This record gives sequence, C-alpha cells and structure tokens, in this order.
Amino acid sequence: MGFICGFSVATGAAARLVSGYDSYGNICGQKNAKLEAIPNSGMDHTHRKYVFFLDPCNLDLINQKIKSVALCVAACPRQELKTLSDVQKFAEINGSALCSYDLKPSEYTTSSKASVLCPKLPVPASAPIPFFHRCAPVNISCYAKFAEALITFVSDNSVLHRLISGVMTSKEIILGLCLLSLVLSMILMVIIRYISRVLVWILTILVILGSLGGTGVLWWLYAKQRRSPKETVIPEQLQIAEDNLRALLIYAISATVFTVILFLIMLVMRKRVALTIALFHVAGKVFIHLPLLVFQPFWTFFALVLFWVYWIMTLLFLGTAGSAVQNDEGFVEFRISGPLQYMWWYHAVGLIWISEFILACQQMTVAGAVVTYYFTRDKRNLPFTPILASVNRLIRYHLGTVAKGSFIITLVKIPRMILMYMHSQLKGKENACARCVLKSCICCLWCLEKCLNYLNQNAYTATAINSTNFCTSAKDAFVILVENALRVAAINTVGDFMLFLGKVLIVCSTGLAGIMLLNYQQDYTVWVLPLIIVCLFAFLVAHCFLSIYEMVVDVLFLCFAIDTKYNDGSPGREFYMDKVLMEFVENSRKAMKEAGKGGVADARELKPMASGASSA
Repeated sequence: MGFICGFSVATGAAARLVSGYDSYGNICGQKNAKLEAIPNSGMDHTHRKYVFFLDPCNLDLINQKIKSVALCVAACPRQELKTLSDVQKFAEINGSALCSYDLKPSEYTTSSKASVLCPKLPVPASAPIPFFHRCAPVNISCYAKFAEALITFVSDNSVLHRLISGVMTSKEIILGLCLLSLVLSMILMVIIRYISRVLVWILTILVILGSLGGTGVLWWLYAKQRRSPKETVIPEQLQIAEDNLRALLIYAISATVFTVILFLIMLVMRKRVALTIALFHVAGKVFIHLPLLVFQPFWTFFALVLFWVYWIMTLLFLGTAGSAVQNDEGFVEFRISGPLQYMWWYHAVGLIWISEFILACQQMTVAGAVVTYYFTRDKRNLPFTPILASVNRLIRYHLGTVAKGSFIITLVKIPRMILMYMHSQLKGKENACARCVLKSCICCLWCLEKCLNYLNQNAYTATAINSTNFCTSAKDAFVILVENALRVAAINTVGDFMLFLGKVLIVCSTGLAGIMLLNYQQDYTVWVLPLIIVCLFAFLVAHCFLSIYEMVVDVLFLCFAIDTKYNDGSPGREFYMDKVLMEFVENSRKAMKEAGKGGVADARELKPMASGASSA
C-alpha cells in the first residue's frame, strides 16, 4: 500500500488532484512538459493556478463527472458575466482568460469561434474550492439538472418522500436521542465498575421490566391511535396516519415475540446467572485498576478514521494517476495501463486488512493489560501504566501476530463480500436454487468469520501470556477452549449474554424515549426511518463500550484456566485469581458434584494451555 501511494504521488497524481489540470493534460500552477500528439500541452501555467470549466453546470449523472472543457485560469470570476464583452473585460482587468488558449482576449467579441471556444453564457459567479483550486459556482442552483433529477426521483416515490420529511422534521429529536444513548452507555460503564456484584440481577430485572413496559406501551399507543377519529385528520395526512398505525402494529408484534423469546432464554439460563456474578466482579475490579480501558474505543476509532482518510486520499490519487491518453473528443484523460491498473484491487484488500489489523491491535492491547493485572499478585503494585506497557510489547514483539490474525479474517471476509455483491447484482435474475446456494455460502462464511474472530481474540490472550507466535497461540487457545467447553458455555456465554442484555437495555431505553417524543410531536411524520437511525446509533455506541468489557471477560476466563491448572493454592503455587473467583470455582464444583458431574469429569475439566509453559 505504501508502494501504491508512492506510485500515485510520484507519477504526478497528487499534483493533478490538488492543483487540478486542464483538458490538455497541463497541471495548473506549474510548468508542464509537452505531451506527444496532444495540442496545447506543455504550457507554462505558473500564474494560472485555478481550474475553470466552460460549462460547469453540465453534469454527467451516469459517469458522475462534469462534461465540460477545463482550462487553467489566473482567477475565478467572482461576479456573473452575462456577455462576451464582460468576459473580455474580465480578461483585460484580471489577466484571466476564460476562453480557449487558441483565442486571444481581443478576439472574444469578433471571432466566429467564440461561441464554441468561450464559456457558456451567462458565466455564473464562482469561487475556488479550498485546497483543490477548482472554480465552483457560488450558487448551487447552477446544478439544476442534478437537482431536477433528484427531486423527480423523490417526488415519484411518495414513501421515500415521507421518510425523508420525517427525518428532516425530527432531526433535533434524533440528535438528542443519539446523545442520550451515549450518556446511557457511559452510565452503564460506571455501573459495571462499581456495582458489578449486583449488575447481573439489575440488568435481568430491568430488561424484563423494559421488555414488558415497552410492549405494553406499544400496544397502548396502537389501541389509542386506532380509536382516534379519522374525520379530524385532513386527507393529505390520512396516509401518514395509516402508515404510523401500521408501523405501530408491526412494532408491537415484534416486541411481543422478542419478549417471549427473551423470557424463554432467561428461564433456561436462570441457574447459571449466579455463576457469572464472580467473573463480572473481577472484571469490574479490572476497570477500577485500569480506568484507561474505557477510552480504548475512542483511540481505535481515531486510528480507523485516520487510516480511512489516508485510504480515500490514495484512492483519489489513483483516480488521476497514469499516462495521458487522448479520448474521442480530443481531450486528455489519465489512465493506468498494464498490470498496474489492478492496483486499486489490492488497495481495496488493504482497506479490509488494515481495518482488521487496527481492531486486532486493540484486542492485543486489552489482552496484554488484563494479563498484567491478573498475574500480578499484589494488585496495589501494578506497573505505572499497564496499557502503555501492553502497547509497547505489541509494537516491539507482536505486530506480526496481529497482522497474521487480521489477514486470516480478511481471507474469509473478501469471498463473503464478493458473494454478497454477486447476490445483489443477480437479485431477481437467478433461480431459487442459485439464490439458496448463494445465501447458504454467505451465511457459512459469516459464521466462520465470527468463529475465527473469537479464536483470534483468545490467541492474542495466549500470546500475551506465553509470548508465543500466532499459530502456536491459536492452537493452544483452541485446545484449552475445546477441553474446557463446559466452562466456556457456562461462564463466557452467560457473560456475553448479560452484556447483550445491557445493549438491549440501552437500545430499548433510547427507542422507547424516541417513540414517546415522536408520538407527541405536532407534525405527522413517518417514524420508521428516524427510529431506525436512533436505534442503530444506540446499538453501535453500546457495542463499542461494552465490547471492551466483553474482551476483559474473555481474557479473564483464559487466565483463570491457566491459573487453575498450574497452581493449586499450596505454598509456592498460590493462585493469582481473586478470592471471589476462587469461591465461584468451589461453588461451581459443588454444584456439578451435586448434579452427578463431579469426580473424574471435574478433574479433567481444566487442561494445560501448553506443556512446559509458565504462567508467571
């Protein structure tokens, strides 16, 4: 990817993108070399720093470009020029010729070619775009054709029109609800830190009450609107009112089904909820001792944004890279030929790989910090900055590990995205069998990706503990997860389910607040799109915060398995684990013995991660 960026910059693509170039291949603001068989090339544009389009409003909506001759000019016309005399006067006063290079300013009003070689009249007032030196019309109504096409598309689709109007009418409510979801996520993280012992029960009770309350409110609103007289509603708003009533019915039925499924799941898992309390308590202590873990999503998001900006800029460079080629109209376009024309494919792969790499760096950083906390006997004498120490180890020793792990995810994600693209392109054209095969392959690849993500995370934890390479760590982590499958199901799954309940709580609270606010809004609007936007944002925010807690729980489980195997509590082999976690171990073993699962099965429950490995 460095080569791709360097190639695009070295071939002048960066200068062509930033400074702009005319229709003859000359870069504005500098001297240019003569291009073979291309007229008007090789001109000195040192004093002509701006790109001016003779017909800037002529947009090609299909190819997404401006169908106009481009020239390098000394200044953009700040005021509208209505006649050729005005164009000639502008050139004489500002020294900026707005007609073709073949025509002198003195010939603007006398030459018969002026109507072809000069800009389309009237010339709209324009100003240079910051950093990109293009003269753009100040009045955006210049793009009437584009606006007309967009308005026609929207007006032809009444549902789309109502959805967009609903979003625009409710934009203040949407922003307020997004802020509410952020505040609720922060509050939940604080609660997790300080009342982790009762958090499981609190979440369980709140989700039950929230599900029942939300379902009841939805049915109440549906019944209320159904009973409301329709004679008082004007005909233009009648369709919107019917859409809202139909949407409320769908929401109420969905909430009822969700509540029933949630009750059944919690009924099955009720005996294992108590077993998660100890692990949550230890995870809460981790956040108390390592408060900077809460800010990991922000640093990861910041790194992702920086990379995405770099990726987009390089992609833009590639769009203007290559050799000059004369098109059918006699103007210059820059195209890459030969094997290099496929560089953007590798650039696209790099987008997936490095994005996964950044996420893997976050997982390795969290794993290293939690491992340092767990295997420090005196928690009051922790290193000064365990997170920075974990980052230092990552950069010095384990970049290859996270690169390999993220590459494996990329190898699975790319075929899935290709199949999804094929499915979208063939939608409605393929037969039922082909559609079923495509969806099955996409589903299998998605499941494989999720499994590999979970295995990678545990492999990073094994690397942080044993300092082994990726393959060895992945094998060791896989072995211990398989051999301790009962504890994985009882602890890890229940813990993840509790965190999922936290996400549901935030989404339900935000969605319920949105329903109440939108219901009592004065204007009739379709709720679907505003509510979907708010709930998606709430889930993403909750997921970003609680995913860190989820990582901590997963890392603690693997540390716990190693600690239990290599230490038995005797002098010289004391446990590293917290006392509450030791009580949890004893209680779980007693429960298994009472259920007839003790003895040999219990003795084989914990296996070593790697023979000869040291947990210290």
